[in-house]
Amino acid sequence: MRKLLGVLVAGSIAMGVAGTAHAATQPFTGTIDIFLSTLLPVELTGTGVATVNGTNALGHLTALQLPQSPFSLTPFVLPVTDTGVFPIAGVQLTAHNAVGNFGAGGGGVGIGNGTVANKFGGQMPINGFAKVCLFASCSAAVSNLSVPLDVVGQGGSAQVVGAVNLTVIGAPWTTGTAAIGTVTRMGSAAPASNTGATGGNLKLVTPIFISTNVGPSAVVPAFGVMTIAFTPEPGTFAALGAAFLTLVAMGLSRRR
Repeated sequence: MRKLLGVLVAGSIAMGVAGTAHAATQPFTGTIDIFLSTLLPVELTGTGVATVNGTNALGHLTALQLPQSPFSLTPFVLPVTDTGVFPIAGVQLTAHNAVGNFGAGGGGVGIGNGTVANKFGGQMPINGFAKVCLFASCSAAVSNLSVPLDVVGQGGSAQVVGAVNLTVIGAPWTTGTAAIGTVTRMGSAAPASNTGATGGNLKLVTPIFISTNVGPSAVVPAFGVMTIAFTPEPGTFAALGAAFLTLVAMGLSRRR
């Protein structure tokens, strides 16, 4: 029995060392989906290592930093057939994320006629450009607009003047509710009491207010939706496996 307790204590210590050696970091997997009006989303996928709660231990999430570029997308063309957003006939997107910094907060920030209620959130710009193809598909567009994306997930506005004048207004990310007019997207955190630990999940949203000087497309509601799942480090699995195998070996030895 003493040997068994010794093994359990040793295993616990080993697992504790494995967990605290990188106490301020957590591996993650995730996606960023860009929703433009009623179109199917454009998705950026990625994996990386996040800094959680600064230099403090893992647990209830108070701060989060994501590195640059785990989310990226090479040139991707999305055909647009929805007549409600005419003259937009396609979108070609090349993008990756900048460094993201998130923390607890409150209140709301106005963007155009959209708002974002910030429960947990912050800024993470999307670097890159969206080429908006007008009046025809991207392969045969009559005119194109090149729209910088760095206001998305950060704030500020970008204006493009051409065959169609276009304005994009961005805002920070939030686990709360983002709204453009009556259209909303909701974020979430689960489990709410321990999101920063392995197995925690975050869903952050950001409204993207797009307006043009074309009547039917005076306002084109768009949203960014980012999902993050914190995953176990390989070292944690190794420590658990070693402890389990040791216990099994002890049990067999006692039976003999």
